[in-house]
Amino acid sequence: METKLKVKIIAHTPQPEKIVASAAKLCYSPVGIDDIMDNLNENNINSFLNMLMNLGHESPIEHISFTFAAEGVSRTLSHQLVRHRIASYSQQSQRYVKLEQFEYIIPPSIEEIPEAKKLFIEAMERDQKIYNELSHILYNKHYEKFLKLGYDDKKAKKAAEKMAIEDARYVFPNSCETKIVFTMNARSLLNFFKHRCCQRAQWEIRALAEEMLKEVKKIAPTIFKNAGPSCLNGLCPEGAMSCGKMIEVRERYNKL
Repeated sequence: METKLKVKIIAHTPQPEKIVASAAKLCYSPVGIDDIMDNLNENNINSFLNMLMNLGHESPIEHISFTFAAEGVSRTLSHQLVRHRIASYSQQSQRYVKLEQFEYIIPPSIEEIPEAKKLFIEAMERDQKIYNELSHILYNKHYEKFLKLGYDDKKAKKAAEKMAIEDARYVFPNSCETKIVFTMNARSLLNFFKHRCCQRAQWEIRALAEEMLKEVKKIAPTIFKNAGPSCLNGLCPEGAMSCGKMIEVRERYNKL
């Protein structure tokens, strides 16, 4: 079953821009911790943060974090996502969750060609069929084994199913849909957007990054005002591998 990307922020540091401003204030003034939050209104917070971001002083923004929940993403995407190591991840387990009908992501290049899409869906349906058959075969084997070991019926069934799906899951493809909760601090997010919003990033994780960027901008607009691929704030660093669309990319992200 084909599924669609869905991303939302489920938690974040309260008053994130005020927290960053207070941390930065401590760096640049003799203020003590009792007064660190005093006299921080919307105008001077924005002024202070604009100064920080223009200077490239990013360490104070490590004090705030955002927790995202995403679904309708593939295992291909999640393997890329976890390479961003300054973050925390919790992913739906194929070891403990039996997929009676697994969902999957169809790449746009396949989606737009009827013949290719038909073959793709047939492959997905075949994988589900084989998963079901393997689960059944392995379940019967393990169930009998646990009964012989003296397990009661309920315990034998539970243990047998876990062991069955643990190995049957190996037939699932990279397109298999997963769900994931992850947390990043704002500095890590800026780095994430720099790499994953780039036109040379893989299409699926770029789509995720853009949705994440839209969400954080609603909460901390000043901190993320210049967030996006590297070419928004300078020359493209990709050299001969550049997409060659810097002007179009800048226009698009300025409207995001």
